[in-house]
Amino acid sequence: MTRIFLADDQALVRGGFRALLESEADFEVVGEAASGRAALDGVRRTRPDVVLMDIRMPDGDGLWATGEITADPSLAHTHVVVVTTFELDDYVAEAIRAGASGFLVKDTEPVELIRAVRVVAAGDALLSPGVTRRLLARMASGLKEAPHSDQLALLTEREREVLALVGRGLSNDEIAAELVLSPLTAKTHVSRMMSKLGARDRVHLVVTAYETGLVRPGWN
Repeated sequence: MTRIFLADDQALVRGGFRALLESEADFEVVGEAASGRAALDGVRRTRPDVVLMDIRMPDGDGLWATGEITADPSLAHTHVVVVTTFELDDYVAEAIRAGASGFLVKDTEPVELIRAVRVVAAGDALLSPGVTRRLLARMASGLKEAPHSDQLALLTEREREVLALVGRGLSNDEIAAELVLSPLTAKTHVSRMMSKLGARDRVHLVVTAYETGLVRPGWN
């Protein structure tokens, strides 16, 4: 079972999410909260696999609660998907910096919300269509020269190649085709990099690829 916690200050939204998610045989909603602090307390108590987190809430917003959750070592296996009405670059960037594993807008189709929970629960990450490249380009826009980074020193040459392709948005299968590897080998490289770099999930590898200069603004 995938255990899910819902954090949104609108009871109607929480009720709709609960009805949709619990229609899946392998999903269980283990708690709800209407404020950031209540969400943090509830997540610490229930230890879910996935949290669907609104941004604008009273008593500590969703970005604050996300940062608290991802900074707690005892919640290392809990992944946060920020779900909001506002598809704004600043919100997305702050959500990723806070440690969120995904970002979706509330008008996402039901099938995409269900898919998002499955993807994030499996340890992968996703962003709402249309925001990924724009966000990452913005985060990297201040980089004039590739900065020196001790992070890259932790990686083998092949892992650096894989990280650059992850940063360009390629899937494991696409990386395997690009480097003439098996998909399993590509997946193994990604998993090892996550471990070496202390990355919670794939989206943070993408950010690292930009921050270390392996990927530059304007890539295709």
